[in-house]
Amino acid sequence: MSEFSPTRRQLLLSAIALGGALASPALLAGTANAATGRGADQQADREADRIVRGIRRPRIPRRDFRSTDHPDIGAAVRAAHEAGGGRVVVPAGSWPTGPIHLLSRVELHLQAGATLLFSTDPGDYLPAVFSRWQGIELYNYSPLVYAYGQHDIALTGEGVLDGQASAANWWAWKGVDGTDFTALEATVNAGLPVEQRDGTQYHFRPSFVEPYRCERVLIEGVTFRNSPFWHLHPTLCSDVVVRGVTVDSDGPNTDGCDPESCDGVLIDGVSFNTGDDCIAIKAGRNTDGRRVDVPSQNIVIQNSTFANGHGGVTIGSEMTGGVRNVYARDLSMTSTGLQSGHRLKTNSVRGGFIEGTHVYRVDVSAIGGPLLLIDYTYGEGNTGTYRPTVTDINLSHWNVPSAAQGWNIQGYADDPVGTVRLSDITIGSALAQPNIAAAITDLELTNVVIGGVAQ
Repeated sequence: MSEFSPTRRQLLLSAIALGGALASPALLAGTANAATGRGADQQADREADRIVRGIRRPRIPRRDFRSTDHPDIGAAVRAAHEAGGGRVVVPAGSWPTGPIHLLSRVELHLQAGATLLFSTDPGDYLPAVFSRWQGIELYNYSPLVYAYGQHDIALTGEGVLDGQASAANWWAWKGVDGTDFTALEATVNAGLPVEQRDGTQYHFRPSFVEPYRCERVLIEGVTFRNSPFWHLHPTLCSDVVVRGVTVDSDGPNTDGCDPESCDGVLIDGVSFNTGDDCIAIKAGRNTDGRRVDVPSQNIVIQNSTFANGHGGVTIGSEMTGGVRNVYARDLSMTSTGLQSGHRLKTNSVRGGFIEGTHVYRVDVSAIGGPLLLIDYTYGEGNTGTYRPTVTDINLSHWNVPSAAQGWNIQGYADDPVGTVRLSDITIGSALAQPNIAAAITDLELTNVVIGGVAQ
């Protein structure tokens, strides 16, 4: 299912190594050529290819700085930045480290056999940095790899980044952080300024990688393990590429990749095995989300594999600023530990919109729940006055040997889900649970067959 033949992929990797602009449209033309005759997908392919072509790559000078020539990796990053940029190379071996803050025009490159072992002492992640935790801006423990307001940054290589989180340290905060978050959100709703929001007074675990308000970000090739919280969390960024990465963690809230309020994101050839959503596209939460009011948009997900997780391609629940123009194509879902394929979660406290999602050419060897889940009762449920808008949701060309449920769509009677289109979907066996379509304006089924019966 790879987008590129080995020769074409090697050409692209060579372009990456040179720090050049995004490869030519011919190299990144997606899978439109392979989709000849699949007219339902061709327009989506054209739009997805247009987004991919428009994403700009980081431009980083072709000179190397060895991490071992400096007191620590952070010092090597600063030296490279002060010299005008370059690549900080971490050689094979195990390297204990605290948080790493990337700077403009610097690439952190882990050679094969290199493993970064991040401290599990919260005190090592101080002073606090500007961050977003579950959709609310605050000052919190530094993410393990962080950048604020930088441009042209990259994290690449064949090595491993191990957050070393476990039930003996960061993951033990799960549960306590829920009570703490309720307390924080109450102060935010009452008008507490961002500069006075101190997340370190609570139990808010840091994300693994969080570029914040950055331009031209590349994360490629490396493996992430055992994050304290969400793994990859680009926030208010533009031109983000996540390619060829492996995310492997079964801890609580260990989402794989959560672009939040970002414009222009490519997630390509990524393997997800997570303790929460594999991908969760976000855009701020509730009162603070309405204050910031920036959507996530123009996102392409392709050639990726989803194993365990709450949802494969998920939107929400922090989606107050809105999400639009999401294209997810040529995917594999491989485990009954995956609770849903395309998951949209919101409520009348979140508000916001989800418009124009396209999830197509999906091979499902196993899935533990519905292909499509649209849930308006998530979290606070129908207790607010901000009615969400969810419409133009499209699934096509799914091949599924068996599934517990085809779709579970539940809007509000006074705020129904808009248009949902399901086409060319085959589920080989009968369902364990009946399909649900409640409070929806327009459900269009075209060539949908379940257990040999046309729907």
